[in-house]
Amino acid sequence: MSADLPLEGILVVAMEQAVAAPYCSSRLADAGARVIKIERPEGDFARAYDRFANGDSAYFVWLNRGKQSLTANIKDPDNAALVHRLIDRADVFIQNLAPGAAARAGFGSAELRARNERLITVDISGYGDEGPYAEMKAYDLLVQAESGMCSVTGTADGPGRVGVSICDVSCGMYCHAAVLEALIARGRTGRGTAIDNSLFAGMADLMTVPLLHYEADGKGPPRVGLNHASIHPYGAYETQGAPILIAIQNEREFGRLCADVLGDARLPEDPRFESNVARLDNRSAFDAIINRVFTSIDREELISRLRDAQIAYGEVNDVAGLARHPALNRVSVDIPGGSVDIVAPPARHNRRARPLGPVPAAGQHTEAITREFAS
Repeated sequence: MSADLPLEGILVVAMEQAVAAPYCSSRLADAGARVIKIERPEGDFARAYDRFANGDSAYFVWLNRGKQSLTANIKDPDNAALVHRLIDRADVFIQNLAPGAAARAGFGSAELRARNERLITVDISGYGDEGPYAEMKAYDLLVQAESGMCSVTGTADGPGRVGVSICDVSCGMYCHAAVLEALIARGRTGRGTAIDNSLFAGMADLMTVPLLHYEADGKGPPRVGLNHASIHPYGAYETQGAPILIAIQNEREFGRLCADVLGDARLPEDPRFESNVARLDNRSAFDAIINRVFTSIDREELISRLRDAQIAYGEVNDVAGLARHPALNRVSVDIPGGSVDIVAPPARHNRRARPLGPVPAAGQHTEAITREFAS
């Protein structure tokens, strides 16, 4: 481990499975923390999600690089005692077991912090630990539906799922930020913090704008497919080739779009188009103008006009397009069966991506950790 990593010397014990907690702990591992992943004897069930990462699970490889794996049955007294010894020396404990499971097994966060006052505990649930939904099991698509996310995703014909595990990932991101804040606070106070978060809470935060929209007009934003519900024009339009997505953020850009791309500088004077609010009310009328121009000129000429007018635009790629995109950065990570190239961590440090630690086999470090924490 490089000595210049900011979390060098931090011990994280993660009693985790699936996506949300592993996302949080993987980012701590990327920053130099020692992450000991507690897996059930048969391993984290996410290991069996797929075989797309050179024979291993793409989900598991993505979220478990740089960790050590300890398999344990926490209902077994000897195994439980070992895990308690780990946590007594840890800086951070993260868990996302089924509702109430950690506490029933003797790993409630209040009890753990009573034993180790410097410990930062992170409890991840589906809907929080209070209220009528506290005991509900929760998985990503269920929470997308419960939170209203599906109602603002899709087309006018019907709702859709966000195509990645956005509830799990956002929850993991929020927890990662909260742990870093708690480590800073502990540096001042010497005491740990109890953090709790839920998949639903993260989605509710992301749904703030649609919620305020609904409470203002009683309807909320419509589903508009590859368009923006609150900004217009901001969406995908047909051309003489593949669609192009354009984004207008202010009236200066709108004026340039009209004059330099659409060829009519008077359009912003039309009461139907004089402001973003007006354009939202007259979306179909302005779309008709865009469609007429975009499909009547050569696609390369259209791109040239957009570029010269400094209008933001982009291709509507598929995953194959992502795989060959010039802005995509990748990094190799070792896995039990070899190695695989994955997406590099988004944030670079001193203009380079940090190398990632290997993905462990289930129980790979059990014997060594058991010896290290024997007493």
